[in-house]
Amino acid sequence: MSSNKPQAEAALFVAFNALLIRDLHVYFRSRGTWLNPLVFVLMVITLFTLGIGPDPSALSNHASGIIWVVALLGIMLSLDALFRADFDDGSLEQLLLSPQPLYLAVLAKVLAHWFITGLPIVLASPLYSLMLGIPADVIPVLALGLLVGSGILSFIGAIGASLTVSLRSGGLLIALLTLPLYVPAIIFGSQFVQSAIEGWPLMPTFSMLLGLLIGAIVLAPIAIIGGLRLSQDT
Repeated sequence: MSSNKPQAEAALFVAFNALLIRDLHVYFRSRGTWLNPLVFVLMVITLFTLGIGPDPSALSNHASGIIWVVALLGIMLSLDALFRADFDDGSLEQLLLSPQPLYLAVLAKVLAHWFITGLPIVLASPLYSLMLGIPADVIPVLALGLLVGSGILSFIGAIGASLTVSLRSGGLLIALLTLPLYVPAIIFGSQFVQSAIEGWPLMPTFSMLLGLLIGAIVLAPIAIIGGLRLSQDT
């Protein structure tokens, strides 16, 4: 029994790693999946800077809310494709019937989605700071907040994607299902950046963001599995 346990854990790790790499390869073959959200975020932030005007103080006052709302919309652009290809080619059904734990499979797929959509948005955060007049010393705080927050957004969005995967056009329905769940992340994420700009303590809001991320990692895959089973049965 003791010798079988390490082998079982190694098999789970291999399966998790294989699914993660496979999804990353699929995403990289489709440039629009990872490029469109990033281009969308940059274009919308540019429009905001043109609309608000060149005053750095005015831009900085609205910067935290603008970045978080735009990041949310950018991530939502690719959510409809999260499980779509697997549903269309039948691999989703095989995944649901697989003896491997679905929890790990869902974690791998959401993590791959975050790598492709959330991580590029995080890496481009210095550019957002320059465009919106955010002080240079706030850039690490902005990047850290987006790093944690984009994970929350991906996990929550995956719940909506799992419920609408059987629909041909589920983008709007995903937004309707998940927008209320996004509200805490948007509030604490924007407040985290604003606290850094204003010089307020960061730990209270960052602790809330970390708590939301941990809750999303633990609970969201359970809801995603239920949504996938429901969509597969309809």
